[in-house]
Amino acid sequence: MKALTRWFLLAGALLLVAHLYPGVEVRSFSAALWAAAVLGLLNTVLRPLLVLLTLPVTVLSLGLFLVVINALMFWAAAEMLQGLNVRGFWPAVIGSLIYSLCGMVIDVLIERLFPAD
Repeated sequence: MKALTRWFLLAGALLLVAHLYPGVEVRSFSAALWAAAVLGLLNTVLRPLLVLLTLPVTVLSLGLFLVVINALMFWAAAEMLQGLNVRGFWPAVIGSLIYSLCGMVIDVLIERLFPAD
């Protein structure tokens, strides 16, 4: 139940990103559900590998290169899906930042709704 609630809230966060920032477009809630699932999969499978491979650059940039990696994951999800459109690299950066902030708020809400015993 916790994972399903988080998935629906993250899909809603994608709709919020599209509403707040014109560089990101989500066509429907079902497209947002697919996009949230693909983003979760990319962040679980591909992101750790990219973080490891770019560790020297990340250290030299004091962690700011992680923003680029997040933007690349966001952009990659948009390229894979029909219902999510990101108009370029900088909209991907801004969209991923807004989506990450929403994700942090959602994680706090989920922990309050479903406390670990």
